[in-house]
Amino acid sequence: LDALRADLQAEHLDHIAVTGDLTHLGLPQEFREAATWLARLGKPDGITVVPGNHDAYVREPWQQTFAQWSAYMQGDDATESAESDAAFPSLRIRRQVALIGLSTARPSAPFLATGRLGEGQLQRLDRMLEQTAGSGLFRVVLLHHPPAAHTVRWRKSLLDGAALRGVLARRGVELVLHGHAHFSAATYLDAVRGRNLAIGVPSASAIGKKVDRYATYHVYSIRRSNAGWRLRVSVRAYSLDRGHFVPEDGRRLRLALAATPT
Repeated sequence: LDALRADLQAEHLDHIAVTGDLTHLGLPQEFREAATWLARLGKPDGITVVPGNHDAYVREPWQQTFAQWSAYMQGDDATESAESDAAFPSLRIRRQVALIGLSTARPSAPFLATGRLGEGQLQRLDRMLEQTAGSGLFRVVLLHHPPAAHTVRWRKSLLDGAALRGVLARRGVELVLHGHAHFSAATYLDAVRGRNLAIGVPSASAIGKKVDRYATYHVYSIRRSNAGWRLRVSVRAYSLDRGHFVPEDGRRLRLALAATPT
């Protein structure tokens, strides 16, 4: 985590997005520790957080848990800390980018790691995407669970993923970012039209036994072009030998995208 923070700060990024699982079981003490780490990483207006399933394994009062991250989760127009689903979708506009945060965090039965958005959150997302369409903004949807159908097994899946894909297909979105799977993933959710690109990243702090599980994060460069938008993705992975993050060639992402069904 120290190496991650040092590398993020050395990159001089415009904004940092954290797609969940800052805790292990979702205990209040873990939320306090994560809040301290976030404060060392940067100010809330430069960091957007959405929760993951690990952050909701145990049912605890909002004020003792997620409220400690509210400054990092709430939208630009939030006047007070909303609780539970009412806080999402959140909307933050940074330069030409609209960051739309969703929460898939739900307590689940033992040995399950499923997520759910719920009808209310999906309806609000539908309206938000409709309102921001044609705004000239590059819209990025952030959530923890993969939105694609077969990225992870059912026991770790987004239970209403089909409904989410329906909303995204109807309204369109420039990019979807997720975590949860612990490996690099890339697919077009609307494969027929080559739209709604979704990218998943491994854990940014795990040291796995396989190279595709090593701690990794992505840097996204978003630029307007004559044809619309240009997106460039750089991959940085932790090197066990060097003890810090180093650039990768992005081969795993390219292979994942090439395997997208049509």
